[in-house]
Amino acid sequence: MTFNFSKYQGTGNDFIIIDNRKDDISLTTQQIAFLCDRKNGIGADGLMLLGLQEGFDFSMTYFNADGKEGSMCGNGGRCLTKFAYDNGIQKSKYYFNAIDGPHESIMSDNGWIHLKMMDVNAIEKNIDGDVTFYVLNTGSPHYIEMVDHINQVDVVGLGQSIRYNERFKKEGVNVNFVAQDEDKILVRTYERGVENETLSCGTGVTAAAIITGLEKLGEQTIQIETLGGKLAVKYNNKGDHAIDNIWLMGPGTFVFKGTIQI
Repeated sequence: MTFNFSKYQGTGNDFIIIDNRKDDISLTTQQIAFLCDRKNGIGADGLMLLGLQEGFDFSMTYFNADGKEGSMCGNGGRCLTKFAYDNGIQKSKYYFNAIDGPHESIMSDNGWIHLKMMDVNAIEKNIDGDVTFYVLNTGSPHYIEMVDHINQVDVVGLGQSIRYNERFKKEGVNVNFVAQDEDKILVRTYERGVENETLSCGTGVTAAAIITGLEKLGEQTIQIETLGGKLAVKYNNKGDHAIDNIWLMGPGTFVFKGTIQI
């Protein structure tokens, strides 16, 4: 099978994207894992299919680097919006469907893409010895732990131990370490499915921003810095762990395109 692909990245979180509007591309778990492999394939944190769905501008199907279909990917949603724009679906505002339901996305004047995320209605706070952590779902499940010195954290070692501990090992969880830095937060993430630290995680920074502003009611905008670049999250905190009107804002950048035979 031979097909065309494009490579996009959002703050270093990179994706293989395939136009499947003709519904003629069907890939196995092993084939997707091969394509995402950085030594043997194209190399990416995940793979997405752009499809057609009645009532929407397009549909988003996302696969993790291990080849298994994943939950919502925020950086991926922005990149897929840019891919749709670059491939003939040219609008200023989009309405698309993903695994966690409908999303809106907007092409902003500064080149960033604004992606509306699902509402959050449950946030779990836990205390385990000296560690306080939060668990919430922003389209994907996330563990959030505030730290003092983020560059001293063993993100892969600690992330693996949490992701595979007795509580989370069955479904997995994305593990985020967050530090306050003057007017922004710093976020590093260990992602399930990739099973490594990624340069950025869209649903992860969304979860981190919500936890950072949990004690303040009303509309908030949190500036974020990841290893891959800068993002922002805007939301409304209604209280009682109910968050709505959540927007993840950042770039979606074309890298290259090509043809591959597998």
